[in-house]
Amino acid sequence: MIVMKFGGTSVGSTDAFAAVAQIVAQQAQAQRERPGLVVVTSAMSGVTNTLIHAAQAAAGGDEAPYREARNQLLVKHQVVAGQLIEDNVERANLGRLFDSRLREFERLCRSIAVLGELTPRGLDVVSGLGERLSAPLLAAVLRAHGLRAEFVDASELIITDDTFGSANPIWAETERRIQSRLLPMVQSGVIPVVTGFVGATEQGVPTTLGRGGSDYSAALIGAALGVDEVQIWTDVDGVMTADPRMVPNARSLPELTYEEMAELAYYGAKVLHPKTVTPALECQIPLRVLNTFNPAHPGTRIVMRSQTTSPGVKAITAIRDVGLITVAGRGMIGVPGIAARTFASVAREAVNVLMISQSSSEQSICFVVPQADSPQVVDALQEEFRQELERHLIDSVGSVEQIVVIAVVGSGMRGTPGIAARVFNALGALDINVVAIAQGASEANISLVVSEADAVQAVRAIHDAFQLGGA
Repeated sequence: MIVMKFGGTSVGSTDAFAAVAQIVAQQAQAQRERPGLVVVTSAMSGVTNTLIHAAQAAAGGDEAPYREARNQLLVKHQVVAGQLIEDNVERANLGRLFDSRLREFERLCRSIAVLGELTPRGLDVVSGLGERLSAPLLAAVLRAHGLRAEFVDASELIITDDTFGSANPIWAETERRIQSRLLPMVQSGVIPVVTGFVGATEQGVPTTLGRGGSDYSAALIGAALGVDEVQIWTDVDGVMTADPRMVPNARSLPELTYEEMAELAYYGAKVLHPKTVTPALECQIPLRVLNTFNPAHPGTRIVMRSQTTSPGVKAITAIRDVGLITVAGRGMIGVPGIAARTFASVAREAVNVLMISQSSSEQSICFVVPQADSPQVVDALQEEFRQELERHLIDSVGSVEQIVVIAVVGSGMRGTPGIAARVFNALGALDINVVAIAQGASEANISLVVSEADAVQAVRAIHDAFQLGGA
């Protein structure tokens, strides 16, 4: 039994839908010890952004974008149905479903415009609509290809808290619902086609799992069903040694450990949602990243322990659009509680800290947050340390923008001498200044901060230093 998740580009056009149908059909015919498929799908590429932009415009008083979005999205989905589904009744049913859901979207945006406010709860309702259009469409396309497929809304399956925008699944209830709803379907030969990204509270209020959360949806379903593999179908040949847009000779990796993949996903490798690894790891379910448009490629398999020993660095990734916050002052030396107060203030602002570095002299603490959150974090810290700033015990609280965090990742780095030296020698040879450094105790990741202007050159230099490129 396997779960197959298809990303936005994999269902981005009529040809893409047809390719997905062929891939699913091949997997359905494959001989397995435990037969059965579950398909999870994202929204068509570009749809979620269109929905969010329209809702945000409505909150600002501009109603034209949501009206245009309604018509545009109706046509976008009907074109696929018209070209891939011959059954007139099936097409008519889909047309009514599309029209109903897009009218609901229009009514919601009209309410947002009247209120002049887009709440996180309202944004979750809007942004999850794309999956509720694509999943029934994909189920119908699969039926048109002779497969027994049925649409399932994940709000019936994935029960979450009310952290709108990045909801956390309530596992016991989610597991129970997935098993009771999907197992009978799979055992009877039906392929459930489930909406990715979305869930609901126990009261039925729609939520989302965060952008890219369809990967997470697939892993949760796979863990609940105890499947043999969760496949993440995207538009690249697996996980690469680096972003090929930055490093032209980057190559795909045949295998990674959960630990390595978690580090890469957390530090900006967009091929997989960062939370995807957790349920797979807990249930020891292999993940595989595959290319919808090159299905013959074996992709990247993600497992507990790699069968291939590869000492040193496996891959390099980078996070852009971040800010470096620094709390500095000689009065901090030997004063207990400065770090605790610093990060308690950040936590109260509900901001995620991506990296932390502290000088051994205790004169400064610096950490990285998303750039959009930098101003509010600086304001919160200045208020928290207002007395210390007035008494000059802390000299400054500030932020540095236009920086990039580069993560050098590999489980084989653990216990291997000279890794850090090779990283910094490669950067030093190009006169690239390193602003901050951090390394976890696991030794599977060295993170460093450089200016945005140096980022591409830095990634290429490290990639070349460890000879990670293809032939």
